[in-house]
Amino acid sequence: LLHDMAGGYSSSKLLLTLETVRFLARHHTEDQFPFLAVPSNTRHRTTFHSTLTRLLLSPTGEEKLGLTFEQFMEPLVNTLGQLGALSPSDLRAERCRQALIGVFRDLRGVAASLHNRRTYGLLFDILHPNHLPLLSKVADVWHDQQDVIISVLRFLHEFCHNKANRVNFDQSSPNGILLFRATSDVVCAFGRRLLAAPAPTGDQGDIYKTRYKSMGLALNVLNSALGGNYVCFGVFSLYNDLALDNALDVALQMALSVPLDDIIAYPKLSKAYFGFIEILFRSHKKTAFALDTTIFMQLMTAVHEGIQSTDATLSSLCANTVDHLATFYFTTNGKDKVEMHNLNKHLSSQPNLFSSLTATLFNLLLFGPPQNHWAVIRPMLSLMLASETSFTAYKDHLINSQSPENQAKLNEALNKLLADVNRSLDSANRDRFTQKLTAFRVTARSFLTL
Repeated sequence: LLHDMAGGYSSSKLLLTLETVRFLARHHTEDQFPFLAVPSNTRHRTTFHSTLTRLLLSPTGEEKLGLTFEQFMEPLVNTLGQLGALSPSDLRAERCRQALIGVFRDLRGVAASLHNRRTYGLLFDILHPNHLPLLSKVADVWHDQQDVIISVLRFLHEFCHNKANRVNFDQSSPNGILLFRATSDVVCAFGRRLLAAPAPTGDQGDIYKTRYKSMGLALNVLNSALGGNYVCFGVFSLYNDLALDNALDVALQMALSVPLDDIIAYPKLSKAYFGFIEILFRSHKKTAFALDTTIFMQLMTAVHEGIQSTDATLSSLCANTVDHLATFYFTTNGKDKVEMHNLNKHLSSQPNLFSSLTATLFNLLLFGPPQNHWAVIRPMLSLMLASETSFTAYKDHLINSQSPENQAKLNEALNKLLADVNRSLDSANRDRFTQKLTAFRVTARSFLTL
């Protein structure tokens, strides 16, 4: 009820006038509220601190409550300081478990209520540089304890998430790079420990709880940082900083360690996995194409499977990955670039890659479920331009599989589809082709037979 009331305009103003709320804002630790110390109530800690932070940072919150954000954060900062001063062996002591879970649950609630640049900057300035290193330390020594590592990763996922463009530092500020460095340290510390530990055997439900859940969260953390648009990633190679390369390397190793059947079986893991692959092909092509051909094709096999998923989010992520690949090939083919040489090497060992993707996408468009057709439309133009022979081969195969009457109708529909389509991938041409594809789909589905 308190959380719901804090979300309303009039009710939040009313709450700020209550003495009870002033007391809550000044005494929000488990010393005053023992229910916060109960392990089964950890989720409520997040909601509790999210609600108080929302009230405090409302337009007249600090004035009405007689409390600044820094004063509100003091109990949490003190706990972070005490934990950060411990040696790794002392930090791993059982007495620290609940303190770690509690403080990161609380911080997640605080971070969830920061919706603009100013308020986000308040928390960042409190945590950096003194307290962010604690996260990688905890990830290293508590990597095998799911309750602790999940609370750390969920807080970091929230903290890295650039919702409403809140992670927006000054042009001359290094804070975006420093935030990514801290994120990379956590992902690498956890990932290396996870990869070094033998995968649990036995019940599949157990393997999700003990391995895949935290792995998926770690990938989501990195996805948020890589896709947040607050880091100029070219800086890392320019100054020989390995933070980016290390993070991508560990994330790839984690992703490749999961069998494809398991990726598809667990929806949350699959969204994290395919989200990472999409960002890799969108913004870090040099790393993606420099992979060994066997590994590169393992990723493309997974993407090929993901496109055919009935989950629109998954198929959309995979379709975008194919679009990034085909667009790069079309725009860069023939140029003397390292990435292009590496990609050509992969394609020479697997020459039917584009043709199999083209066939799959068109089959989904023409014969697949209606909810998926928007997801698969985007990469079609770039694929057709990247490999015109693949499209021609599919077109001939499709026509030959139909009756003579249907062949004439299909030829007419295909001619309409290809009319006035330019050999370019600018937005106007993409939009025009998307409209034509939608019309082609409606027309073709009315008479095509499998």
